[in-house]
Amino acid sequence: MRHSGGHVIGSVWMVSREYDGLAGAGGVKDVCRQLAEALVRDGGCRVRVILPRYGFMDAAALGFTPLELPSRRTDGPCAERRRRVFAVEMNYTDRERREDVSIWERREEGLTIFLVEAERFAEKLGVYTYTAAEEEKTPWQRQGSGHYDYFAMNILLQKAALDLMLLLGEAPDVIHCQDGHAATLAAMARENGGYRHFFSETGLVVTIHNAGLGYHQEVGDLAFARAVTGLPQSVVRRSRLGPAFDPFVAAAGYAVINTVSEQYARELQETREDARTGWLGHRLLQRGVRIVGITNGINPADIDPTRPGQLGLAAAFDPLRGDLAGKRRCKEEMLALLAGRGGVSGVEQFGTLGSDADLPLFTFIGRLTGQKGVDVLLPALAGLAQDDRGFQALILGSGDPDLEKALAAMTGQDGLAGRCCFLKGYHPGLANRIYAAGDFFLIPSRYEPCGLTDYMAQLLGNLPIVHHVGGLVKVLDGRTGFSYREHTPEALARAMRRALAVFRDDPAGIRAMQRQAVEEILAHHTWEKVMASYLDLYREAQAVACAPVNVQQSSGE
Repeated sequence: MRHSGGHVIGSVWMVSREYDGLAGAGGVKDVCRQLAEALVRDGGCRVRVILPRYGFMDAAALGFTPLELPSRRTDGPCAERRRRVFAVEMNYTDRERREDVSIWERREEGLTIFLVEAERFAEKLGVYTYTAAEEEKTPWQRQGSGHYDYFAMNILLQKAALDLMLLLGEAPDVIHCQDGHAATLAAMARENGGYRHFFSETGLVVTIHNAGLGYHQEVGDLAFARAVTGLPQSVVRRSRLGPAFDPFVAAAGYAVINTVSEQYARELQETREDARTGWLGHRLLQRGVRIVGITNGINPADIDPTRPGQLGLAAAFDPLRGDLAGKRRCKEEMLALLAGRGGVSGVEQFGTLGSDADLPLFTFIGRLTGQKGVDVLLPALAGLAQDDRGFQALILGSGDPDLEKALAAMTGQDGLAGRCCFLKGYHPGLANRIYAAGDFFLIPSRYEPCGLTDYMAQLLGNLPIVHHVGGLVKVLDGRTGFSYREHTPEALARAMRRALAVFRDDPAGIRAMQRQAVEEILAHHTWEKVMASYLDLYREAQAVACAPVNVQQSSGE
């Protein structure tokens, strides 16, 4: 963590497509909420968060009220003017057009959350993809496929955010753009005539949560990109990654850009791992941008096994103090639940587990994709099937249909039948119980920008076994978990065998690792600690914005 010091950051706006408790599809929701709350609680900042009001959200039931936009004049005919709707420029290539939006508001102490009400958002029942209900109503909106107007959705959110700041007369110290969905804001705030003077002293930060192909929110239609963003043609041209307009590249020269771990930042700009991104990291280097790495934090109070009620656990326990009797009860409850079929509501069960809580239990929770290493996990488990001293494995998730079928079939294979269970689907309450029940948590990701599941597992006494890559390097081999370097089934299986050996032959060593894992999180990875690095980043962004010499590239180049 970098040293925190310098001038005070008073006001921060975050622009995001996700926020925990309101709308989420991945780790962005957790980062956005937990960082926002830490900035208010520990950083003394005034924070505003803005995201869409999707069709699955009942704003009023969630405690939001319509926002009235007052006149900025205190006298004259406009003094009493009040309105709720404003128009956002959203031109298409063939016509000039606007979209009406209004704003919902929920205020907490030091934190205000805004929801953007617009037809484009209200018709969506998923954050990023279509749902089964949408496909049933409109067959071409295939379940799991991305929204056809994803780029327009992103630009509408970003322009609505900038317009709202104008209407409220708020030019914050920093605007923090979360991922590619919000990254084009940096260029628009600096280049578009309606914004650039108002936000000339506002620092801009863009966080890359995942630089993998498919996560950039790029658009191949450059004419549409120019029309809907309002950016000059020269800016659109130099914002390309390959043939497409790329929001992260567009942010270069205007924003300080960071990603969610130091190691992932190095991989993107110093190794050939950047090939997985379409060479985004190296393209940013060409633009003179060095990506800053700040490893995500976690709020331990949210994952506290001493308060089992909030997590739905069978009993309390405390890995920090070696009080693990309650963890065994959690394991026994899970094994009893999975001894037969059909006992778990909300998911589809394949395979069963035995009731012996003395056997080590491997767990996996996540998307079933190659990026998450499930293609490596399958043969690794098969390779351990002949282990005659016994172990069990429990997998929760959904994703690639072929991987789902392979996992379902594996639960009936010789050597794994009766000790391997696959729960197809997801439920957060069930996930908490699996974290608490497990002895080892498998994270064989091909690449991983940061990783939050390792934190959650460690706080619940479940030691991670990770591929030593990206943000997973924070798992210290033999001290807070186990790691391996080659992305192969054989390397994963060897790490699992090492873990089994310690479990069987050195139970005191396992308890020491569980304790040290929690100590490491408390010492280095709470949001209170991580927030200080973000405050430094915000100061850097504001210094760039207010530098005497214009460091941004002119649109006329």
